[in-house]
Amino acid sequence: MIDLRSDTISRPTPAMRIAMAEAEVGDDVYSDDPTVKALEARVAEILGKEDAVYVPTGTMSNQIALRAHTEPGDAVLCEAGAHVYSVEGASTAALSGITVRHLQGERGIFTAAQVAAAVYPRHPFMPKSVPPPVKLLCLENTHNLAGGTVWPLAAVAEVATTAREHGLALHLDGARLWHAAVVTGVPESDFAAHFDSVSVCFSKGLGAPVGSALAGTSDFVARARRFKQMFGGGFRQAGIIAAGALYAVDNHRERLAEDHTKARTFAEGIANTAGIEVDLESVETNIVRFGVTALAAADFTERCHAAGVHMVPGGPDQVRAVMHLDISTDDVETALDVVRGAVSP
Repeated sequence: MIDLRSDTISRPTPAMRIAMAEAEVGDDVYSDDPTVKALEARVAEILGKEDAVYVPTGTMSNQIALRAHTEPGDAVLCEAGAHVYSVEGASTAALSGITVRHLQGERGIFTAAQVAAAVYPRHPFMPKSVPPPVKLLCLENTHNLAGGTVWPLAAVAEVATTAREHGLALHLDGARLWHAAVVTGVPESDFAAHFDSVSVCFSKGLGAPVGSALAGTSDFVARARRFKQMFGGGFRQAGIIAAGALYAVDNHRERLAEDHTKARTFAEGIANTAGIEVDLESVETNIVRFGVTALAAADFTERCHAAGVHMVPGGPDQVRAVMHLDISTDDVETALDVVRGAVSP
């Protein structure tokens, strides 16, 4: 099976498995795991932050950040299709008791003017106690539901400046920030510099089996560790999986360009196929989102699966394909043949 459902389904490489098998471990709840500590220090270094905390999932990392930045009843701003709101099981409400206000972006990217409009000053005639206070602005780079869209650094800076002017904290869902850095040539730390907290993922694209990290100031990370424990993220001998993440960070970031090339090849290969619609400008990294007009997306993905290519529908007529380190160039060509056959009469 050629599995294009996500870049989370890749398997550890042989070298990564060796690193995991040989990892020095301790009890992370007691801060005794040296490999976890090494991973956290390395992530903080890459992102230019004082500290970082290793957690099981990207959802937990994001939700810890939102909880650490807010109090119940506060409001946060994010793009309408942001992962922190759309794909995290209503955690914002269940875990933090916060309200989410949506900004309608263009392929996941909104403007400084939209931020300003969302936090416009209240007229003195309006009681200050009525609206929920907006405390946090969240960005997602790259933006998953928009198709792996990259926020340009200049756009990040402009939005961040406006947010600061309105007294907002900033959080970056950088699950796939590694991809943005490869595409733009801008170091992760330059993107991260505009944010109070940054979440990065090791199992999306980098190929590690488990985990994300949340970075920020030492004080922020200390507060985040409290919520990590509260949300059930306390590890024991986590060095075994942290070793895989550490190996991925140091060895798999540059190779992401290969996945971008495979995504572009796949997108261009289906662009002129009858029954398929794809916007090539939207294919910036390793994610390809395309429309199916020849039949329902559910039926299309089932046909493809029966022929050996696994994808998931993203709506009645939308499909997502994601390239990763387990997909070869030959796999891409095979997948193209299967897609073409699935939409044939």
